[in-house]
Amino acid sequence: MRANGTSRREFLGWLSGIGAAAAAGSLMGSGVAAAADSVAVQVLRGVTLVDTGASPVRRDATLVLGEGRILAVGGRDLPVPAGAEVFDLPGKYVIPGLWDMHVHGAFLEKVTLPLCLVHGVVGFREMWGFPQHHDLRRRIEAGEVFGPRLIIGSAIIDGPDSVLPMALIVRTPEEARKAVRDSVAGGADFVKVYPFLDRVLLRAVADECRVLGVRFAGHASDHVPMSESSSLGQRTFEHMYGLPLATSTREAELRRRIAAMPLDPADPFVWFKGVREIEREAALSHSAVKARVLAHQLRRNGSWQSPTMVAMRVFSSPAAEFVGDERMKYMPPFYREYWAGQLARWSPVTELEIRQQREFFDARLRMVAEQHRFGVGTLLGTDTGNPYVFPGFSAHEELELLVRAGLSPMDALRAGTSEVARFLGEAAGAGTLAVGQRADVVVLDGDPLASIANTRRIHLVATRGRVITAADRVRMLAEVEQAALEPPVAGVARVGCC
Repeated sequence: MRANGTSRREFLGWLSGIGAAAAAGSLMGSGVAAAADSVAVQVLRGVTLVDTGASPVRRDATLVLGEGRILAVGGRDLPVPAGAEVFDLPGKYVIPGLWDMHVHGAFLEKVTLPLCLVHGVVGFREMWGFPQHHDLRRRIEAGEVFGPRLIIGSAIIDGPDSVLPMALIVRTPEEARKAVRDSVAGGADFVKVYPFLDRVLLRAVADECRVLGVRFAGHASDHVPMSESSSLGQRTFEHMYGLPLATSTREAELRRRIAAMPLDPADPFVWFKGVREIEREAALSHSAVKARVLAHQLRRNGSWQSPTMVAMRVFSSPAAEFVGDERMKYMPPFYREYWAGQLARWSPVTELEIRQQREFFDARLRMVAEQHRFGVGTLLGTDTGNPYVFPGFSAHEELELLVRAGLSPMDALRAGTSEVARFLGEAAGAGTLAVGQRADVVVLDGDPLASIANTRRIHLVATRGRVITAADRVRMLAEVEQAALEPPVAGVARVGCC
């Protein structure tokens, strides 16, 4: 094995020899393959490919990675270039790298980024963007920091009130339009909206997004029906909020109650939580007919659901259930008090509250699966950064909850891979195990289609031209544990929201 990999001449000759001249031309045309005299190539041999694209499961296969792409897929006897790094992996399973489409906390780069990578999360959508996130993305793409790919949202736009003291509050349509313009000028990939926005303000946000050609996503407005928000252009609805109301036979009556609820600007959370209680009541009058009509509207408008079940499960459970979670060693110490304070306002306490919240959570899982069956796109998202929702770890919990809700293991995997690529408009270059796709893959010790819990059994991760082995994972986790003890970076906000 050559220490510096495969020579450029051998590499191109190998591609042509296996009938991949077109792929070679594509790589050369992109400028990817012309940067050095040698090519680092990794070969995963003897694996079972669990492709989330159209390809069937393929056993005893060989996957060749290099130049940031999947270069070849074949049988065990597939020729490989001289100098390639070969991993013989009989009995292992390969899936595409995962994405988490709802994350807070990229600013904790020594914690969030490595925890995502060691758990096979190769990209995520940062749902509350700040200038330091854009600088971090620049450093990641420049190779200065090893991290997942980032999609960065705007500052959260809400108003005329908000439960978030750091939200960008707007009170007039012009303020809403300006907030969108400023967000786009600051580099946001999309605009994040929040539930206090009324119809007038949400329309202003939507209109300015349309003018500027940018998407908006986030919470369902507590003042505007989901179907209307979808028609305005909202691309994702987070946390299952809005769904119980939108599918209730009592929606009109319950919306009148929401409109009549008093709001104390000194403590808007009381109003916000009051709406969640009305949504719990709405779930008791769920209509499959209304659900089908809603799904048709969401599909027609190109709106997706990102249910973040793992976070909603925490908020629906007694706080005592999370005391002693061993994963806290990977989080900065201030999170223990910070998360406890958040749950003190959220968690059910009495036996009745606990039972009601558990039943409500199960009802929302059924609604998510129902919308999925009706054809609404589903994205894996965790709401990492909120209480006991841990970077990387929780992506696998979310997969398990998607299956518990009623999705098949394959559909759950697609929610974090090929469906993400389709949502982002990258279906031709990411999310599956086809030749030409990005070389983002996760090797597992067990079959994820037999049990989705096997996605936790990670053997290695390949991304950005690097392979994270079992030994690397142990080292990286130890480094995160030490980094968590470092003093907080000055000026960095403790961001937590839903």
